[in-house]
Amino acid sequence: MIAHLRGKILAKRPNQAIVECGGVGYDVTISVPTFSELGTEGAEASLYIHTHVREDALALYGFVRPEEKLLFERLLTVSGIGPKLAITVLSMAALEVVGAIRGNDVTRLTKIPGVGKKTAERMILELKDKLDHFGAAPAVTSVNQVEEDVISALVNLGYQRAAAEHGMTRALKSGTALNFDELFRATLGMLSR
Repeated sequence: MIAHLRGKILAKRPNQAIVECGGVGYDVTISVPTFSELGTEGAEASLYIHTHVREDALALYGFVRPEEKLLFERLLTVSGIGPKLAITVLSMAALEVVGAIRGNDVTRLTKIPGVGKKTAERMILELKDKLDHFGAAPAVTSVNQVEEDVISALVNLGYQRAAAEHGMTRALKSGTALNFDELFRATLGMLSR
């Protein structure tokens, strides 16, 4: 099966990339962190691939980092989690997911679209002892009320929560002030890039 692709990016969207290798364009489903790390269209890309085979479909899931692919494959072992939900879970950074699982943080996991309380509890129960190779995970940072309001407003506008959180993190790193209007505009600017 396909385990790795290296080639030119023909097209790129937040959940999809088309990578040309040897004259063939491969349609690859990608996570939000992978989308952020991939170069622009026309650039060279290198992706670790998980090939998912079903009776009616052959799907490729791509990751810039091998540990993200490994976590994706671990998530697939949890009952009730298929590849679509696993890629959605990885819209949060891999080490953040690992930190939430190790910290029994059901609340943080249920903020991921499609993950309910029972699924979050199963993830913790089934994966907590299988994540030793991920090293120390950073503590999950709490979001203050202004940040939560910005995320909520962006979700109401149609953005996915994970993308809104990622955009806000980038806006905060750029030194944006912490009032709602400035943070909302800066985050919206990051999302439109």
